Amino acid sequence: MRPENQSSVSEFFLLGLPIPPGQEGMFSALFLGMYLTTVLGNLLIILLIRLDSRLHTPMYFFLSHLAFSDICLSSVTVPKMLMNMQTQQQSIPYVGCISQLYFFILFGSLDNFLLAVMAYDRYVAICHPLHYTIIMRKGLCVLLVTASWIIACDHALLHTLLLVQLSFCANNVITHFFCDLTVLLKLSCSDISLNELVIFSEGGTLYFPPLAIVLGSYIRIGTIILRTPSTKRLFKVFSTCGSHLLVVSLYYGTLAVVYFLSSSWDSKNITASVMYTVVTPMLNPFIYSLRNRDIKKALEMFVDRINLFK
Repeated sequence: MRPENQSSVSEFFLLGLPIPPGQEGMFSALFLGMYLTTVLGNLLIILLIRLDSRLHTPMYFFLSHLAFSDICLSSVTVPKMLMNMQTQQQSIPYVGCISQLYFFILFGSLDNFLLAVMAYDRYVAICHPLHYTIIMRKGLCVLLVTASWIIACDHALLHTLLLVQLSFCANNVITHFFCDLTVLLKLSCSDISLNELVIFSEGGTLYFPPLAIVLGSYIRIGTIILRTPSTKRLFKVFSTCGSHLLVVSLYYGTLAVVYFLSSSWDSKNITASVMYTVVTPMLNPFIYSLRNRDIKKALEMFVDRINLFK
């Protein structure tokens, strides 16, 4: 790195959440509970899929990776936020901030790709049921997940490398509870035109096609169902796709509020970020377990095994 491109800032200060004075302990306990629920709930999903042979299908293979990604996405931001609440030390080292940014982009992007893959899986299962096992073979499932990981890693690395070329001068206060790319770009005293160009071109190329796959898959599913509507078929489709549709709505809804429908980082946008980084990963295990008979049966068998062991 050339000397003129090196950052003169050794650390940043995270303003954190807009919490009223004296209520830090209550909010700290709340977010700790939400974080533990996220980790334990998603770990339980992964464990159930691993132990129950009936769940060794493409849909649950993708779901296990989504659960792992949700654990990591929350772990990137929440522990640091909790530590800042407890210690009142808002600083984060420059290297720590860049690392947090990289992993946040990685797992946020990975969620995006996995949701698209899961939507395609539901499309094949409903629109081409006789060819489902042929199309969604193990090799293709592994390839789709591997490609999602590789693209997400490259996407995160590209934006991180472009960011470290920038200089940060006097202003090192981040008006957020984690190191977000858009906020860091606003703090830079360098020319960020290249960064913005890459965000709109490469970022748009990576985010909109998965969204198009999700929308296209469900439009096609709806078209097929409406051709020959029946209560039994509608119930089956809703029980199969309802959970995924709800998760997709939460993911893209909060993402749109944070990055597309806002012009500045106010308390409403920070609340939407909390939804995106904390609440949605916590709700995913409940959504998939409460609305999924296979997961509920696997959970019942798991509890029976524990009771038998006792």
